This record gives sequence, structure tokens and C-alpha cells, in this order.
Amino acid sequence: MNYRLIPEEQLVGFLRDDDAGAFEEIYNRYWYKLFGVAYHQIGTKEEAEELVHDLFESLWHRRRQLVVRHLGMYLVVSIKHLSTNYIKSQINHRRLQEYLILHEMQQSFSTEELVNFADLSQAVEEVMKKLPEKTCEIFRLSRFENRSVRDIANELNLSEKAIEYHLTKSMKLLKEQLRAYQNYN
Repeated sequence: MNYRLIPEEQLVGFLRDDDAGAFEEIYNRYWYKLFGVAYHQIGTKEEAEELVHDLFESLWHRRRQLVVRHLGMYLVVSIKHLSTNYIKSQINHRRLQEYLILHEMQQSFSTEELVNFADLSQAVEEVMKKLPEKTCEIFRLSRFENRSVRDIANELNLSEKAIEYHLTKSMKLLKEQLRAYQNYN
């Protein structure tokens, strides 16, 4: 039988009746198009081929339950769905890897590093006590709350130049006072 001349509705009927020739014709008609859709979404040849293979394998296993009016549209929508699920699984896998790496990094801090960090934090606080109140407030808003010079100037009713002056003053004092800490460690 020459399957190339058979319309897709009949091919689906033959496929439901376990006709391997109909399956092969469906594969030959749609493989390249489905590969193109998957490759466009995923961007890697091997993964796109794998997804198309999975789609055809699923089609063969579910052939008896298949009720499809437009086989081409059904297959394109199916490959898009598989591609989207693949992308989501890759994103979730990457997030899990990032979490595990971050968790491992946090666990790898030695007690000595934690003590050094605590010492440095305390040293910064000591320097902050030496700053004038306004300079200290501006430094905290800028460095600890990540606020912009413009936001701080608006909030405190000061010019941006004044804010920059206070930040420069606080950074200079911090550098001077923490130099001894840096040389010690």
C-alpha cells in the first residue's frame, strides 16, 4: 500500500488499527517539521531530536485511544508542550543546582571565617560610632539600605552634593580605621 497518497484522517485510522506502515508514514511526514519546532524552542539538536522521538513513541503507545481530527496540528501542539515542559524542568534543575551550590558555600564557612566576619562587623560598628550623627545616618541609608544619593537627599532635605560629601567623609574614615584590621587578617 502506498501510504504517501493517504489523507491523514485515514492514516490515523490505520494507526489505531496497529498499522506500522501508517505510523512510518506519519513519522516521515512530520518528523522534520516537529524537529524544527522543538529545535527553535530549545536550541539544541540532541534535545530536540530526543523530544521528537518521545512524541512519536507516545503516539505509538497511545495509538488505540487516539481521537484526532487534524494530526499535524495535534503533533505541533504536542511538541510545543513537550518543549515547554523540558525548558521548565531545566530551569527547575538549574535552580536546584544553584541552591545546592549556595547551601554548600554557606556550610563551608569555617568557624574562623565566621569569627573574622563578626570581628569586621564589630569594627565597622565602632567606626560608625565615631562618625557625626548625620554622616552615620547617610552612610547607613546608602550602604546598608542601598538607597540612592537622590533618595537620601530628598528624604533628608539636603543637596545631593551634601550627601556625597558625607559619604566621602565616612568612607575615608572607614578606610583609615579598618586598615589596621585588614593588615591584621
